[in-house]
Amino acid sequence: MGANDSRRKRRPQRGNKKRRASRYGGAPRTALLERYAEYDADACAAAIARFTRKPLPMAFPENLTPQRHDLVWSNSPVPLADEETASKVVIKRGEFGYLPDSRVEDIAQALKENQINTDQALSLRSALLQEKTVYGHHRLQRQAKDILRLYEEGVGVLDLSQRYDAPPVNTFRAILSARGWSKARIKDALKTPEKNLSKRDIKEFTKAEKADRVSNVDQSETHDRAELFEDILCDWFSENGVQFRRQSEMVKEQTHEHGRPIRTPDLLILDDVRINGQPVAWIDAKHFYGADVSFQRKKTGKQTARYVEEWGQGAIVYRHGFCENVHIPGTVLLDSSPLDLSRLFED
Repeated sequence: MGANDSRRKRRPQRGNKKRRASRYGGAPRTALLERYAEYDADACAAAIARFTRKPLPMAFPENLTPQRHDLVWSNSPVPLADEETASKVVIKRGEFGYLPDSRVEDIAQALKENQINTDQALSLRSALLQEKTVYGHHRLQRQAKDILRLYEEGVGVLDLSQRYDAPPVNTFRAILSARGWSKARIKDALKTPEKNLSKRDIKEFTKAEKADRVSNVDQSETHDRAELFEDILCDWFSENGVQFRRQSEMVKEQTHEHGRPIRTPDLLILDDVRINGQPVAWIDAKHFYGADVSFQRKKTGKQTARYVEEWGQGAIVYRHGFCENVHIPGTVLLDSSPLDLSRLFED
């Protein structure tokens, strides 16, 4: 028997192997705590020692007299099993836009026995859609020429979005890319479509924006609410007598000194703050749910690693809480339970 015959004989055996069902979420938190035990301990020690470092850490004022604050912060993490249940309810093929009230009600009913509320589930949906979009980008680019052909035959961008299971705005970008447009030209065109697109393109792009929550060009409302959440967080620490510097102040200072912002958490804590016994040197406010979703975890971990390197252990405050299985090295996870969020609901 030849070598080729032998290989052909073995192939069915590989194909018949059962694939193990993938586990939802990342590695178990217990395993992560063990894996990062030394890193976390070093981060904790660095946060405590930052006041006596020579030279002082970045953005620390001279002649600082830190005060000790022992703060209690209650948390209610979401069980991983409940997040997994929600993940199967909130995502549907071709569904990338804001959900109608009827769909939101269906989600609420489906999760009424679970320890994850509707706002958390909808924020989880955003994280899952972002991950789906990022990981599906290259597939969409490979299909761009086929999408362009169908578009030029008269198929609308929303139908194409549904067919190729991609966000409408990204689907429209793929059409422009398949025409040979550069990224810069596409960016300019979507900023001022009335100057750069045909009548049909403008009409289709308008439809795409309205139906797209993931890659919508205008994110101003989301940004404004995130800033308001940060203001609320700052007010809470001010009311508790904690000294801190805000991100905007550090951005201005570092841009002047280095030509660009280097490390700018939302709050740089200037006092010896212990939250539930843990030293916290900096805080970042996240106006979303801390999901056990790979893309979000990696993005957040990459950001916080820069802060840990400079100041030691810090904390993230999640507006919509977080999953119990998430561990960000060198970072204490907090939800918004102690905060007065009433301003977020004012007209």
